[in-house]
Amino acid sequence: MSDILEVLRTRRSTRILDFAEPGPSPEHLRDMLTIAARVPDHGKLVPWRFILLEGEGRARAGAVLADVLAQVDPQATPRRVEDERNRFLRAPVVVAVVSSAATHVKIPEIEQVFSSAAVVENLLIAATALGYGVTWLTEWPAYEPKARAALGLA
Repeated sequence: MSDILEVLRTRRSTRILDFAEPGPSPEHLRDMLTIAARVPDHGKLVPWRFILLEGEGRARAGAVLADVLAQVDPQATPRRVEDERNRFLRAPVVVAVVSSAATHVKIPEIEQVFSSAAVVENLLIAATALGYGVTWLTEWPAYEPKARAALGLA
């Protein structure tokens, strides 16, 4: 069996509690993002963006989400708010893939969303092939307009 088939056959998501330092090297990150972007992309619109959260950037993004959670959910417990503050500290590097699908005269938005999803899958496969633990999480900030706005994604 070829190496790629073995990676595909054995790839599994890593439990969040199992992430540990070190994260990917800059060279591996570049390779993973390059490979991730090699997906079907009708019209070559590149309807996604990568956002890397590393070092202190993870804590800053978590603080933003903790503040938003406290605003949108007044019943959020202090523990829940603190969990949001630490959200991005669970992994040494977080790669956010943001779909930027938009109305286009020839390319349906759903095809653009599919391309973004394929980017995530390629990213997971590339990270696995390079020996890193990886998981795909989409949680409340992706669906909360105030969270997206606070992170500059509105």
